[in-house]
Amino acid sequence: MTITAVSRKSKQDIIFDVVVFIICLLFFLAAFYPLYFVIIASVSDPTAVSLGKVLWRPVDLSIRGYTYIFNNPDIWMGYGNTILYTVCGTLLGTFSTLLAAYALSRDDLPGRGIVMKLMLLTMFFNGGMIPTYLVVNSLGMVNTRLILVLMGAVVVYNIIIARTFFASNIPKELFEAASIDGCGNTRFFFTMVLPLSKAIVAVIALYIAIAYWNSYFNALIYVTKRSYFPLQLILREILILGQTLAQSGDSMDVEAIAEMQKISETIKYGVIIVSMLPVMCVYPFIQKYFVQGVMIGSVKG
Repeated sequence: MTITAVSRKSKQDIIFDVVVFIICLLFFLAAFYPLYFVIIASVSDPTAVSLGKVLWRPVDLSIRGYTYIFNNPDIWMGYGNTILYTVCGTLLGTFSTLLAAYALSRDDLPGRGIVMKLMLLTMFFNGGMIPTYLVVNSLGMVNTRLILVLMGAVVVYNIIIARTFFASNIPKELFEAASIDGCGNTRFFFTMVLPLSKAIVAVIALYIAIAYWNSYFNALIYVTKRSYFPLQLILREILILGQTLAQSGDSMDVEAIAEMQKISETIKYGVIIVSMLPVMCVYPFIQKYFVQGVMIGSVKG
């Protein structure tokens, strides 16, 4: 005889589940609706957007904003520069961060405590903008692409996360067994540590790549050549400075200028989509590593 036990939730449990569901739904809507609104506003009629008629669905579908954005050669120049800075900076930053983190995770590193304290000090104190600019200028890196790659490549916070991951997940016995067979630190790092650390590599690479992709302040301070501007600086001109309208006004008639001012709101939403679309396309492929790496790298300090 088989007895099947049927568990029933109490009234209090049902009420609790409903309340939790409603709260989670409200948080989801609060986070999702701004993104949804930007998307529908970017493909709606500019007049409807200006009058506040776009709330839940697109009104009079229009891609005039995107047409103007992608016809602007500065957008493509900014895309090319940002991709260059992001790829080079991510490779340099990830490699440097992992090397430093692995070295600091080893107990046999002389003075690692002092090095770690000095690194932590830089998280709270820095030389300031003007002294940093003077140093960069004295090195001859102002108005160069190199400064946009080097600045921000190594972040102490990323080193701490990676160091914790290595200390918690790479057994000391593994290195001892490898060293018996004549394996040194360099070979052990590349052949053993990196293949076992895909999660933290994905996390660090994503952190650094997003920082480079969204960066505009370093270019604003250290670069004046327009051909070196990253995408975010070009978008900043469109969103804040109105540079595009000013440049177009010299060669356009009054009606064209009025039309451009009319679709300016749509352009603002369009450039937001243009700037975040590449990151949104890449994130799903490394999401599984991202969650795992962040959780493992943040358990212990």
